[in-house]
Amino acid sequence: MIEQDHRGLTHFIKAFGWSMAGLRSTFRHEEAFRQELLLCLILAPLGVWLGDTGVERALLLGSLLLVLVVELLNTGVEATVDRIGSDHHPLSGRAKDIGSAAVFVALGNVIMVWGLVLFG
Repeated sequence: MIEQDHRGLTHFIKAFGWSMAGLRSTFRHEEAFRQELLLCLILAPLGVWLGDTGVERALLLGSLLLVLVVELLNTGVEATVDRIGSDHHPLSGRAKDIGSAAVFVALGNVIMVWGLVLFG
């Protein structure tokens, strides 16, 4: 199949569809994403309520969204590594561990931002 050159509104519509497909797939197949999304759905209203200024609200909510972004990227790395092969390879393990570490750092960022905004 030859990839067509989509431009303008057509490209935007196609890209939106691909993005929604990625979110649905991640939600369907990744327990960690569902857990982090639930955390965001619980904490986001609190962030809006507890933040005194627009900047504080942006920091509180942005730190939560960053976790979802990093989890999506981590899921993409894991899917790519799994697609390449199921044989154990040190680089495959390293790639997956690094992706997991990125999610861990993003979660630590939530704790730091929320702590500094609410108690700092």
